[in-house]
Amino acid sequence: MLLRPPPPAVSPPRPVGARRMWPRSFADRLTSPLPGVRALARLAREGAVRPVSSALAEEIPKLPFAPGPMPDPGPDTVAVTWAGHASWVVRIGGLTVLTDPVWSRKILGTPARITPVGVAWQDLPKVDAVVISHNHYDHLDAPTLRRLPRDTPLFVPAGLGGWCRKRGFTTVTELDWWEGAELPSPAGSSRAQPGGGRVRFDFVPAHHWSKRSLTDTCRSLWGGWVLTDRHKQRVYFAGDTGYGHWFGEIGRRFPGIDLALLPIGAYDPRWMLRPVHTDPEEAVRACQDLGAPRMAPMHWSTFLLSEEPPLEPLTRVRAAWRKAELPREDLWDLPVGASRVLEPAHP
Repeated sequence: MLLRPPPPAVSPPRPVGARRMWPRSFADRLTSPLPGVRALARLAREGAVRPVSSALAEEIPKLPFAPGPMPDPGPDTVAVTWAGHASWVVRIGGLTVLTDPVWSRKILGTPARITPVGVAWQDLPKVDAVVISHNHYDHLDAPTLRRLPRDTPLFVPAGLGGWCRKRGFTTVTELDWWEGAELPSPAGSSRAQPGGGRVRFDFVPAHHWSKRSLTDTCRSLWGGWVLTDRHKQRVYFAGDTGYGHWFGEIGRRFPGIDLALLPIGAYDPRWMLRPVHTDPEEAVRACQDLGAPRMAPMHWSTFLLSEEPPLEPLTRVRAAWRKAELPREDLWDLPVGASRVLEPAHP
């Protein structure tokens, strides 16, 4: 029996806000080739990648939307609130962290959102940090970021720092895969941790790509984030990704992930989107690869980006979870606007 070598040690934390030099392109990080001329011609031949109108009329009114009061956890409690799409309010280690915040009603090239934002902007607690997975418009929304104070710490993929600094942000931390940085609990806050507790932000690989204009394909990196508090409670935010080998490696390097926030939508047509978007069954498999006992689905029920009917991701992920014989209570299939709390492992 071959024994796998132990995982590499977690890298020392990088300085927050440091400016760095990066290669001109990250195309060598792609795990699948990007669609070429033939694929685009086939897409044009087969028609628009949107659900049929009958499915829209029937299913959009049934999409789960249940905004409620946000929990106010202590510094040793993890809580998540789904604002819609890949936007979460994560409370961990006394910090409030936004993931890929998109509070806009409409994004470039996409019909307006089909469910409202689950958390009103004015109801957010003070935002202590933002993590960005990549630069696609449905994950990096300039109008939403403009609502934030410019000294809000941003954690972004390598190559994206210049974009953020041009918009006035002063604390921008760019990371490569497998690099991390740390933030302390808010000083002087009721949430401050005795002994100077910190939250670590680790940037991890994803099966995806980046592009924001005609000339910047793969000029910045893409990935997910592992957030770890002082008690090693961990939340994994996948961002946008296809299924592949990275999930097992992330679980190996970051054992004890408590909750995985995983995408389950925007997967049809499969022949085109399989390399970059997990379907519901693949998301459940990814959760198992990560070794995470709990999964919260995302990246559905907000923007119409592909062919599948609006409710299909939810029905399929529930069926896949049952088929895998996983505990029903560990599938956090939240309505937009709802919250769940992970009880502290260390009271």
